[in-house]
Amino acid sequence: MTHETPEPTAEWDKVFPRSDAVDREKVAFRTRFGITLVADLYRPKGAEGELPALAVAGPFGAVKEQCSGLYAQTMAERGYLTIAFDPSFTGESGGEPRYMNSPDINIEDFQAAVDFLSVRDDVDPGRIGIIGICGWGGMALAAAAADPRIRATVASTMYDMSRVAAKGYFDSADSVQERNRTRASVAAQRTADYRSGVYAMAGGVVDPLPGDAPPSSRTTTTTTRSRAATTPGP
Repeated sequence: MTHETPEPTAEWDKVFPRSDAVDREKVAFRTRFGITLVADLYRPKGAEGELPALAVAGPFGAVKEQCSGLYAQTMAERGYLTIAFDPSFTGESGGEPRYMNSPDINIEDFQAAVDFLSVRDDVDPGRIGIIGICGWGGMALAAAAADPRIRATVASTMYDMSRVAAKGYFDSADSVQERNRTRASVAAQRTADYRSGVYAMAGGVVDPLPGDAPPSSRTTTTTTRSRAATTPGP
């Protein structure tokens, strides 16, 4: 099954340097929710035969031109065929409204990536793994639990996202009052969105970040906002 793939940009459009040891091309594939995902495929130069393969996604809200692409390119330097994909609703991938998440749909994103890899002539279908970065670590673990085709899984994350959902980042909302305030705020925003016909953007990381937030949180948040503002939708 093939899908229309955007043309690669003439210039290197990543936030990390290009590797001379790796070839890159853009690919596209469709999920079972009917959303087309766009990915960068990285392949070791001169590689022949069936290769072990990896699908990479994350951090939460990021695009393939950032961290996931760097992971994918680095693993291609080590002999893997890899794809770094924009999740549903994000970057060049499809889905409306933009810049949202759904655990069911995002877990399917990983499984659709495995679908795509498993039928390629240059991939060994018995050696496919996934890497979930930051907030996508949980998505990777859930996908691996459901799909025995995934033979190796890495969750590279600095947060327990279930705890974040319950208590907020850095336990900033760990009280009955804060949880009730959050529910009321989300409910009020739904009413406002329906009235206006436009969904409001919402961030996961608290803004501004607390003074004791790790430096990596500041860097990732700033870069993600910059890329999300300039990366087109479908």
